[in-house]
Amino acid sequence: MKVLAINGSARKDSNTSILINTIFEELNKAGIETEMIQFSGNVIEPCKACWACGGQKNCVHRKDMFREVFDKMMEADGIILGSPVYCANISANMQAFLERAAVVGDMNRGLLNNKHKVGASVAAVRRGGALQAIDAMNHFFLNQEMIVVGSTYWNMVYGQMPGDVLKDEEGLANMRNLGENMAYLLKALNSQKRLEDTK
Repeated sequence: MKVLAINGSARKDSNTSILINTIFEELNKAGIETEMIQFSGNVIEPCKACWACGGQKNCVHRKDMFREVFDKMMEADGIILGSPVYCANISANMQAFLERAAVVGDMNRGLLNNKHKVGASVAAVRRGGALQAIDAMNHFFLNQEMIVVGSTYWNMVYGQMPGDVLKDEEGLANMRNLGENMAYLLKALNSQKRLEDTK
């Protein structure tokens, strides 16, 4: 089993990465492989609404890293979306990526929902807007028929400057619990799939 995390932050290895890596620790303890892709230093182009992706199983435009990331999403059993909160919502790169991924998914039904994928969204936030950001990412999962994992509280951790989220002990504990819940659900679904395959 593998979980792919997509980090929409403009900063590499910063607060959003810390949240994702905290979840990864729990997944790795459960024997689940993990990989993080960071958008830092890259620009994700917005969807051009050309509909050329129909029947192509991916976006036809090749000017950015979208195709590579989307291919990895299709292969993953679980997906984590992480973003800092900008203007009370997700980053521009994350928004552009999810818009394109949603269109590719809609134009090629079954690409992202044929394995009962598991999804989790996390946000690093200075003060407000985290729930809007988490909702935006969760809406993508729900529209693609994925199963969304929860935790003991909203999946947000407070921090403004790089590393500040390490001071939010409650938030980090929530990330660890999220990782445990995600591992449990992935293993349960994998066991169910193996059972169905033997019938």
